[in-house]
Amino acid sequence: MAGAVCRDVVEEENEDRKHFKRILNAFRCYRINSLQRLYKTSLYFETLPVAHQYVLKSYKQHLDKIRKCIDQNNEVIKLIINDVAHMFENTDHTADVKTSCDANVKFSDMDKVQSLLRQFVREWSKEGEQEREACFKPILDELTYRFSKDQCNPQEIQVLVPGAGLGRLAYEIARHGYTCQGNEFSLFMLFASNYILNKCKGINLHCIHPWIHQSCNHFSSSDQTRPAYFPDVNPSDIPSQVDFSMAAGDFLQVYTEPGTWDCIVTCFFLDTANNIVSYIETIYHILRKGGYWINLGPLLYHYADLPDENSIEPSYEDVKKVILSYNFDILKEQTGLKTPYTQNPRSMMFHEYRSVFFVCRKTES
Repeated sequence: MAGAVCRDVVEEENEDRKHFKRILNAFRCYRINSLQRLYKTSLYFETLPVAHQYVLKSYKQHLDKIRKCIDQNNEVIKLIINDVAHMFENTDHTADVKTSCDANVKFSDMDKVQSLLRQFVREWSKEGEQEREACFKPILDELTYRFSKDQCNPQEIQVLVPGAGLGRLAYEIARHGYTCQGNEFSLFMLFASNYILNKCKGINLHCIHPWIHQSCNHFSSSDQTRPAYFPDVNPSDIPSQVDFSMAAGDFLQVYTEPGTWDCIVTCFFLDTANNIVSYIETIYHILRKGGYWINLGPLLYHYADLPDENSIEPSYEDVKKVILSYNFDILKEQTGLKTPYTQNPRSMMFHEYRSVFFVCRKTES
């Protein structure tokens, strides 16, 4: 029996290493993959009638600018993955790091690398301030109201932020003086958040071009190539006495200890579950009696349309019934909150969620 357990552990470690190498390879292939797509466009341009090419001279020059933007993005990406082999305390990935790119990259993986550039804007640039105001401010206001500094010592309040992304919301909570831990499962996010939170010691250190991979709905060419700078605040600017950390792993597997947290904050997180009931159940289980759960987000179920994944997609009305069945008191509820997500504010097309915001309290009984 013990041998079977050992084999399972070894197999799990091998799968983790394969996954690590796959994600790292996607970062390494960013430049080659992006230039290949650009080359395809340039090649087609050369087949147009000469008269058409002539009237599109400015567009040809624009493609040259995109090529330079790709190179600049790649310099930042190289910094992000430079030290990932040693970012986990319990695992050394030195043997898993390759310096070259294996061109066999999944489209979905490359798409996530590109979307990560927009995530930098949302969480750590001046250009993302409006999105953070819409999504983070209601949460921070509620947290400071429920745990006001004149009624408690913020350092004694344990706050968990699952699905922490690049860590900005968790950072803001810690900057308010609360003990805070962010949790993230995606290696794409973990690679980038590790760099921002542990390596960036200043403001506006890096320049990226987050919109170059969105080729449609630009009013002007400069809107597509315009830069964004990060971080807009110093990530190390947290009171020295405050405990702030990031934990990697599956939320359901990492957090099993009952009655541990005073507050759990979920922002654009609940819909990342195959089974949303398991998230609600775990949140109830790990909250202390009388603890608060603050949530904001839509229900864009991430696994709904993936053919190899099982998923349930209940409506908010059904989700609310589940929440009440776990002896949560819903203290506040707002629907229809307009919350954009990684949107280009200058685009001719704009997506906006009408999110739900609620505050629950775990009952004493």
